[in-house]
Amino acid sequence: MLFLAMLLLGAVIGFVGAGGAGVTIAMLVVGFHVPMHEALAVALTAMIFTCLSGAYSHFKEGEVVVKTGAVLGIGGVVGSFAGANVSMMLDAELVRYMTSYIMLLSAVLLYLKVYHSDWLNARFHFPDHLLDGKKLYLYGLLAGTVNGFISGAFGIGAAAFIQLTLLIIFGVPLIQAIGTCMMVILPISVAGGLGYILQGQLDIAIFLQTLVGQFVGAYLGAKLTHLAPRPVLKFCIVGMSTMGGVVLLFGV
Repeated sequence: MLFLAMLLLGAVIGFVGAGGAGVTIAMLVVGFHVPMHEALAVALTAMIFTCLSGAYSHFKEGEVVVKTGAVLGIGGVVGSFAGANVSMMLDAELVRYMTSYIMLLSAVLLYLKVYHSDWLNARFHFPDHLLDGKKLYLYGLLAGTVNGFISGAFGIGAAAFIQLTLLIIFGVPLIQAIGTCMMVILPISVAGGLGYILQGQLDIAIFLQTLVGQFVGAYLGAKLTHLAPRPVLKFCIVGMSTMGGVVLLFGV
């Protein structure tokens, strides 16, 4: 049942082109009663392989700003590893609620980006050149650490937060922001997953079913992306994160 559920979830992830770590956590915790910290370990570790494939694909297409991604990634490693260890000190129910709130905030940001991009453009200044020099290292390490901590502590990829950071602070164009975001999430997932593994939180059987199910499902789901009407695709992008946050918050 777990494998079939992850196969279906993987198809949705492939369809909308999102990492789905938060929804994975919600399904494991609410649907299969996996302890919260074990679910975080599985979601982060599985995300390594998702991001590896995605980052490589974007890199081949020239859609990754390597220097910016590397600086944020270094900060992300520190923040994610620290976040995983801090999370282990917190009560599982508190972590569950915090994860659900962050997922819902991420859904709001996705909604604004997908449905009200003009509103965002009018209220935020998007630089027309890449941030460089000392500011790149200072802001990059800080932003990477903060986003990494959120991912490590609460198990989500924080893609919406990282993409907005790249657009607003670092002047990365939209298409490259998506590819660079995948590059940043990769070391964050490795460090966060390692933090939980060292704490003995990774259940290998659950991890393998999650990984294989989502890998196969995502491959099949991606084939439907170009066939779907754009309104349906936009609704699913926002709806997936919203559903995961609501299920995790109110699920038994």
